[in-house]
Amino acid sequence: MKYEIIIFDADETLFDFKKSERDAFKNAMLEFDIEYEENHHLKIYSEINSGIWKEFENGIITQEKLKVERFKRLADRLNISFDEHLFAKAYMKHLANASFLYDDSIELIESLYKDYRLTIVTNGLKDVQNKRIKKSVIAKYFEDVVISEEVKVAKPDPKIFEIALNNLKHTDKSKVLMVGDSLTSDIKGGINSGIDTCWYNPNKVVNSTDIRPTYEITKLSQLREIIG
Repeated sequence: MKYEIIIFDADETLFDFKKSERDAFKNAMLEFDIEYEENHHLKIYSEINSGIWKEFENGIITQEKLKVERFKRLADRLNISFDEHLFAKAYMKHLANASFLYDDSIELIESLYKDYRLTIVTNGLKDVQNKRIKKSVIAKYFEDVVISEEVKVAKPDPKIFEIALNNLKHTDKSKVLMVGDSLTSDIKGGINSGIDTCWYNPNKVVNSTDIRPTYEITKLSQLREIIG
């Protein structure tokens, strides 16, 4: 086999994070007695959240500050008043309980587990990701889960991949493949670390960057074809 270890991203690769986010955000808004309109409120929050996670990837904001700052920006945009610290706590509580896998994730991981060592590297928050991932039906197939907030380093920094491989006591990077949906986080991080990468691109987004993955797939099932 060309590869021995496969590193997976979690959200939007194996887990339907958008569904989890919708569920958690709605429940937090209702908990704070805010009249909720998904098409309006979720769109604004998603824009803010996407932007602030990009700031985190680029080292502009810390993960600790990110937790609350996104909801401060939300309150400002909506011109409403609530305690952003309490809202952040409510949101993360609901998010931790919202674990949704893509249907083909289960079949893929169950099949790979027989032949490969599997691990997850995620830029998530520990209180959220530990519960969401570890309560999933595929958790038992992974040797390790590396969460950026726990190890104090995040993709695309190659150090988080070094941590993942050290945890597995593996040194041969030619036998490692990183699979994820984000060019700027998963793929760039894998490239920075010197390992092969597979870009999961289900929406067939045009790659207009200079980041070049080793492979590209539009369905998770295609991964089996790549690795043989």
